[in-house]
Amino acid sequence: MNMDYAGSKSDATSALRFDNRFVRALPGDPVPDNVPRAVRKALYTRVAPTPVAAPRLLAWSDELGAQLGIARPEPEGPMADVFAGNRLLPGMEPYAARYGGHQFGHWAGQLGDGRAITLAELIAADGTRQELQLKGAGRTPYSRTADGRAVLRSSLREFLCSEAMHWLGVPTTRALSLAATGEPVVRDMFYDGNPEPEPGAVVCRVAPTFVRFGNFQILAATKEFDELKQLAEHVMREHFPGIGSVEDWFREICRRTGLLMADWMRLGFVHGVMNTDNMSILGLTIDYGPYGWLEGYDLAWTPNTTDAEGRRYCYGNQPHIAQWNLARLAEALAPLVPKTEPLGEGLALYAETFTRAWSKALAAKLGLSALDQPGDEELVTDLFELLASAETDFTLFFRNLADPTVDSLRVAYYGEDLPRERLQAWLARYAARAKDEAGRVERMHAVNPKYVFRNYLAQQAIDALAAGDASVLERLMRVLRTPYDEQPAESDLAARRPEWARNRPGCSALSCSS
Repeated sequence: MNMDYAGSKSDATSALRFDNRFVRALPGDPVPDNVPRAVRKALYTRVAPTPVAAPRLLAWSDELGAQLGIARPEPEGPMADVFAGNRLLPGMEPYAARYGGHQFGHWAGQLGDGRAITLAELIAADGTRQELQLKGAGRTPYSRTADGRAVLRSSLREFLCSEAMHWLGVPTTRALSLAATGEPVVRDMFYDGNPEPEPGAVVCRVAPTFVRFGNFQILAATKEFDELKQLAEHVMREHFPGIGSVEDWFREICRRTGLLMADWMRLGFVHGVMNTDNMSILGLTIDYGPYGWLEGYDLAWTPNTTDAEGRRYCYGNQPHIAQWNLARLAEALAPLVPKTEPLGEGLALYAETFTRAWSKALAAKLGLSALDQPGDEELVTDLFELLASAETDFTLFFRNLADPTVDSLRVAYYGEDLPRERLQAWLARYAARAKDEAGRVERMHAVNPKYVFRNYLAQQAIDALAAGDASVLERLMRVLRTPYDEQPAESDLAARRPEWARNRPGCSALSCSS
């Protein structure tokens, strides 16, 4: 690996401890060449980040840094070099993971970390074990024909949305830093044959593990059953203490995934590319690509231009796709169990978990203790039909429903065709149902955010940062840290999408290009 290690730790890093159990416990690629190729009988390939021309830190998560025990570095200097991929600290053992996956429903074979490189497993200040992973860190054997780099627009979106989702209370990977590379990256943003250079960037992602469904799928597909067993035992031992069987472990994965889908749906979040290689084994939101937030309520909406025709990963389809992906994971784990019936029971548990969690989330969004009274099902059904009858902002509607009046909810409608009579009729039914709910307003505000990381806000931050202005990003970071609070001085960030952003690139639908 052509990478310089820092000769000694500075005061800022002297307390950092690395313990790289993944590479110590599991078989690595015996071939050292960093060239695109098929890898066999291995879980990872040791590879160092490719240094960049002019590393500079653009953004930093102070809260996550404190959890990890890493102080905010200077914009330029030794630690900026580390988080841009130009330097390793003693104890770091970088690698790219091998995995496969189903992409848009079709088996894609070997995929792997084509531009992400895990630096190390850090023993954090809070005692947890966290992987530090650089995305956009250069080529690996899994890069295929790509350059292993990432552009500023996608890196900023991942950095900020990871942290925003955490503060919304959604299980997610985190993001510690965003660094500029000082090098252009050529990308065809719209896949229309017009590639252009864009600013390059690297984001440092953080999670207990980045193992995903696809890590198991590739081993099952190539009949590497010894390695499959080793990986399953390692993940259970390190990340699922107290679970001793594959069957029980799969049930827990299904349970966590069901809860995650309920979180996505309650917030109107659309992942956009739910391939099996983008599904975390821990039940975390992972791999922020062409995601988006429902603005006009539409079950068929997808932020991914690649999915515009089939809409496989649209908002309303996400719970079904998660179960489909879990079924593919069950197929990969089948060689490890004597009977597959318990895996089917895990899939049933997913459905039960999601159904219960979604019902509970809807009740909370409506300020009700439960949806258990006669007429509740019709009340909810009619509500979603009402939302779909006109372009209605999902986030604003539920936030303002705490004051159930037509005047309060007018702000949630994009057009002039407010369905006033239908809305008034439904609000009367809702008010009657909710009249005895103590503390309703406070409880609704605790689950219906005022602020979400809308795509047009992301694009404004990208444009400003590309011009050297970090203030837009910093303001968003500050506001999104408390998304359920009123923050009256920041209310312009809670406004519905402006008309100028309806069809502007990056403000609504996005491609997978990054």
